[in-house]
Amino acid sequence: MTSAKTYSLLAVAVIAALAGGYWLGRHSHPAATHTAAVPAERKVLYWYDPMTPDQRFDKPGKSPFMNMDLMPRYADEVTDDGGVTVSARQQQNLGMRSDAVQRRVISAPLNVYGTVTADERSLRTVAARASGLVEKLYVAASQQQVKKGQKLATLWIPDWTAAQQEYLAVRQLGDHALSAAARQRLALQFMPEDVLKSVDRTGQPQTRIDITAPEDGYLSLLSVREGAQVTATQPLFELTSLKQVWIVMDYPPSAASQVHAGSNVTAETESQPDERFRGTVSELLPDVDAVSRTLKARVVMDNPQEKLRPGMYLNLTLAADQQTPVLAVPQEALIQTGSRNKVLLDDGNGHFTPQEVSTGATRDGWTQVLSGLKEGQRVVTSGQFLIDSEASLRSALPAASASEPAAAGNNTPVHGGHL
Repeated sequence: MTSAKTYSLLAVAVIAALAGGYWLGRHSHPAATHTAAVPAERKVLYWYDPMTPDQRFDKPGKSPFMNMDLMPRYADEVTDDGGVTVSARQQQNLGMRSDAVQRRVISAPLNVYGTVTADERSLRTVAARASGLVEKLYVAASQQQVKKGQKLATLWIPDWTAAQQEYLAVRQLGDHALSAAARQRLALQFMPEDVLKSVDRTGQPQTRIDITAPEDGYLSLLSVREGAQVTATQPLFELTSLKQVWIVMDYPPSAASQVHAGSNVTAETESQPDERFRGTVSELLPDVDAVSRTLKARVVMDNPQEKLRPGMYLNLTLAADQQTPVLAVPQEALIQTGSRNKVLLDDGNGHFTPQEVSTGATRDGWTQVLSGLKEGQRVVTSGQFLIDSEASLRSALPAASASEPAAAGNNTPVHGGHL
């Protein structure tokens, strides 16, 4: 009996000690126990449809627009830099892709317009050699095509009669010195050498002279008619050659750095779509078009078959000559907002920030970046418009208004409308 009683007392003592230790442990670390048992909850600001991020809802559920589950926007996803944080699953749903800012050769050819004009250096004026009458006119109107050596008119010059008769009389005297002096006086009266040879050969005065075309071309000016009286050195015809023409090229001031003397130019015309004409910029003209405010340059272009005519309108392409790599981004990464451009920066951790950029030329799907980015940064090339819309909305609506409690309803938008 004594032994059984002893064991009972020991069991009661052990139980009491365990109970006391448990009580002391519960009361010595109450804060730690409570913290481990109740995890912190993320605060939800609002719910939204990823396909229409500019609409906000006060409770979870189905989107009334796309019939998809609304996504929560947590308070810890909001940053002060105007960007947004997007989970990997949301990026996959939006089909987001990004590419690196890199250096590339961006040198797009310049496409402008030009008008064909006559090469003024080819203009030839055909004048009367002496006073007389237009006895015969072989061309009827201006703009007529003529060939080199073709007769244009015959002039009768009666004043040559007396001088030539005097020369023939002196020559009969047999004095070579006097004959040479008399012949020289005939030359001083603008008598062509072939007329003088005809006088020597025939021994008769030659008072008619044929006016011929000095080269191939067209008559840009016909200032006499048959039977008209003309004076010495009076212009009768103006002849223009089309073997080489000028192109007056109009280009915007923004392209001034691409146009300089010596630049190669290729021309096309709608009337001859399969033909390509090539020329070179000879000089930059000082005039500025008063209406279009465009600059002008003169292009010299060979035209051996005379297919280009004055007044024709040409599409001109100025070859690119800049081969220095410049900072560039894919063209699809640009978000155009009025007169400004921006991109969406990807930091690689699911955070995206809008960045305004200044752009230059575009070629082969890449656009030059003048300012706003650095080489190696990544920009979003797909899905950026939805993210940018969300970022723009967040910057326009105060964060406090987004966190205000909304009245219960059937997923009624809290904030709506496009910015």
